[in-house]
Amino acid sequence: MIGKGTSIAHTGTSIDYGWNQEKDAEIVFSQHLAGNSPQEITEEFRLIQEENTRCQKNTLSFILSPTQEDGRNLSKQQLGELTQRFIKEMRLKERQAIAFVHRDKEHTHVHLYVNRIGFDGRAYNDSFIGKRSQLAAENVAKEMRLTTVKDVQLEKELDSIKVRLEIKEIHHKVMESHRPKTLDSYIKIMKERNVEVLPTINKADKLQGFRFQYEGHNFKASEVHRSMSGGRIMAQLSQNKGVAKPKEVDKSVQLLGKTVKMSTNLATSIAKNIIKKTIKRAIDTGIGF
Repeated sequence: MIGKGTSIAHTGTSIDYGWNQEKDAEIVFSQHLAGNSPQEITEEFRLIQEENTRCQKNTLSFILSPTQEDGRNLSKQQLGELTQRFIKEMRLKERQAIAFVHRDKEHTHVHLYVNRIGFDGRAYNDSFIGKRSQLAAENVAKEMRLTTVKDVQLEKELDSIKVRLEIKEIHHKVMESHRPKTLDSYIKIMKERNVEVLPTINKADKLQGFRFQYEGHNFKASEVHRSMSGGRIMAQLSQNKGVAKPKEVDKSVQLLGKTVKMSTNLATSIAKNIIKKTIKRAIDTGIGF
């Protein structure tokens, strides 16, 4: 669950938005209030806010967003409990507050408005309120056994690792089985296996590397694996063509029917990788040693 918080000055406009019936809004929580309309609630807030006219941003606005799955399963009563727990975590129990659930989007979310001015006329300390809101939301999610931001991040990271491993495996199979000699050929064979190889062109219109797109993910080549940097891929393609010396490496490449020059960094990286592979081959075979 994500929690966001900030201090605002436009109390009436915000409560109007929260109450918006076009968004299937429902009140899920209210404390220290008696009004039955946005205007009445705003007026109740204003009466307390007049006790501290120095505070301009006198309303606290929070958004509580469970994950899509959690949001679909949470009842109005449970969303009210979620809001109440959040208010307790933020130490706002003794202030006017009202919360609305919006279900008009895929993400069910709660808009919570709290009077920053207390009944004693003091303004609530809003230092680091964004960070504190997220920490409070995390604690509430744990208490209610909902998915936390850390859970989502871990799930995304595990999915990212899985996809990167799959791209790496497809790449190695293509290089071993097909031994493509040109960049266009490599791109075509990878695409047949549902992996999009996206050349990266710099401002000088030179090829500087690649990105891989697969199953909704998009990575720089080196993010997939260090063995798949632009220089290493191009070096492997060059060697498949029989290029064995750095000086034999072309400074340009055919890409989708056009001749594209390579950036200096990419060309240097290709040369270095060819030298490394040549030395390794010599060591492995004993030639020259």
